[in-house]
Amino acid sequence: MKAGWAMAGAVAAVGGTLAGLGLVIARNLTAPAGGRTYDLTVRGVENSVERTIVVLDRTAHTGASGIYCLILENGGWVRLSEGMVDRGPGFVGRMVEDLSGELNAGDRASWSGIFFSTPVEAGLVAMDVWVPTDVGPAPAWLIGPQVGPSTTWAIHIHGLGSPRAGTLRGVQVAAEAGLTSLVVTYRNDGVGPTAGAGRSELGAAEVDDVRAAVRFARENGARSVILFGWSMGAVIALQLARDPEPGVIVKGLVLESPVLDWVSTIRANCARAGLPAWTGTLALPWLSSWPLARLTGLPKPLTLSRLNWIARADELTVPTLILHGRQDSSSPFEVSNRLGERRPDIVDIEPFDADHTMSWNSDHVRWRTALHAWLTSPATTG
Repeated sequence: MKAGWAMAGAVAAVGGTLAGLGLVIARNLTAPAGGRTYDLTVRGVENSVERTIVVLDRTAHTGASGIYCLILENGGWVRLSEGMVDRGPGFVGRMVEDLSGELNAGDRASWSGIFFSTPVEAGLVAMDVWVPTDVGPAPAWLIGPQVGPSTTWAIHIHGLGSPRAGTLRGVQVAAEAGLTSLVVTYRNDGVGPTAGAGRSELGAAEVDDVRAAVRFARENGARSVILFGWSMGAVIALQLARDPEPGVIVKGLVLESPVLDWVSTIRANCARAGLPAWTGTLALPWLSSWPLARLTGLPKPLTLSRLNWIARADELTVPTLILHGRQDSSSPFEVSNRLGERRPDIVDIEPFDADHTMSWNSDHVRWRTALHAWLTSPATTG
């Protein structure tokens, strides 16, 4: 009997520990918008008449080919060109293309695919507008096409934990293709209105704010829209394509590193954080059941099955371009590949050798070319 009670106690303790881990994962996933993590240290700065080189620890990111940005803890931005030089075991030198602020050895920095911090830096002219939503006004950038007015608008939707500036990489191409762009914010993203406890609802509630943005576009001349969804922004875009705002035609979807199935994404992010992938399953009850969701800090449970676009692949009806890195450690490329296999009639996939939302950075010429060709093809212009 004593041994049986001891075993029961051990099982209960393990169960309690696993339940607690599930709560931690769920709360981290839906946490209110916060600051960046500055996990890189500038090891050296080499200045000459011809160039400036920043020396960093060599990692999968810092050693990747392409153009990227270092966001400094002191507020500076360092745009890095494709140039890369070896600086001995464990280090890499990256050539600086442009610098805003000061750069010194010892500075703390964050590696980022966000290459432009403002529309001006991307060579775009933007007007600040406010989209009325049920939870308050949401700021947005309204950016015109390069030539003439357009009745087809591009709505650009950023991802979880990423600012709207990250979408400017796609806005450039939309403007060149003759589209008016609306770069939106939504509830609890750090810039849009605050609702409830400030937690993300993983696209389930945020879709209402972007639906209001589509309504804004219609009221200001849009007759059709192409939805650009980055990471979690794809969750929002896919819902709107399935349930469009009355009076507006969704002509197509452009999805960069899309979240197509939250369960796969949560597992991948657990693995990315050094946990076994299966621990992601522990978070699901804390997101989807009434009493546990409240303890997580959510106003209501999330029906993640409604956000699984592999299971709902047959419901997709519009041309879709997916730009996705094969090394994506957050939103698995394999999931995008499965959607392409399910719907080869309307889904085109452009793969890159890149991590999450860094396809543009890894090969911006090919990324821009592929997107421009798709935006100007008969499938999306007809």
